[in-house]
Amino acid sequence: MCGIVGLVSKQNVSAELYDALTLLQHRGQDAAGMVTCEDRQLHLQKGKGFVRDVVHAQDILRLRGHYGLGHVRYPTAGTDSAAEAQPLYVNSPYGLCLVHNGNLTNASSLQKELWQKGFRHLNTRSDSEVLLNVFAEELQRVAVGELTPEKLFQAVRQLHPRCKGAYAVIVLIAGYGLLAFRDPYGIRPLSLGVRQNDNGAPDYLFASETVALDSLGFHLLDDVAPGEAVFISVDGQMQRQQCAKHPQLS
Repeated sequence: MCGIVGLVSKQNVSAELYDALTLLQHRGQDAAGMVTCEDRQLHLQKGKGFVRDVVHAQDILRLRGHYGLGHVRYPTAGTDSAAEAQPLYVNSPYGLCLVHNGNLTNASSLQKELWQKGFRHLNTRSDSEVLLNVFAEELQRVAVGELTPEKLFQAVRQLHPRCKGAYAVIVLIAGYGLLAFRDPYGIRPLSLGVRQNDNGAPDYLFASETVALDSLGFHLLDDVAPGEAVFISVDGQMQRQQCAKHPQLS
């Protein structure tokens, strides 16, 4: 069990990501991390320990940007190495950061496939790194020309048959926004909340538990459905689509 959050706002998000992770600390005490994006520049802070041990006041000031991710880790796969703290990052395509709650049951075979066919090097035993590289590979296949939400959804559609097991995922695409999706059986939770700003523009928060939504002034809009993908652009536009052929809440 891990805790994941993703926030798109009109304001800098680091302080509220920190608060959300603190509220989800019970979901994982091994490691914590946050990433934000400012004009395509990623700012990352992660390491072993509680949120308060990993992210300090100077980090909150340094982690600038209006959208970002957070993670608290309870290691159920891989090792307890600091290298496996999340968010995880790959630079291509676009610059992707991922947070993941769940377990892939076919991670070993996927890792071998990624190396032999995709020539992708994985540096840890984390199934989350496998998942990130599978998504990056599928996005690379469809990312011709301008990146659109439909291309993101197509990448998720192609990922579902490859990845077996449980996954609630949020991906930050540098310069574009946040993409969240769940496995076709909805084994791990992921909720979506919305909050109106004074200027009328909405903020959106993904979180493993609604306690993070409530405490930060968001109201529950919906759960991300089994097999569904939800994209929130940097300017706060939301699009969602079912990406699994036979989704079933289990």
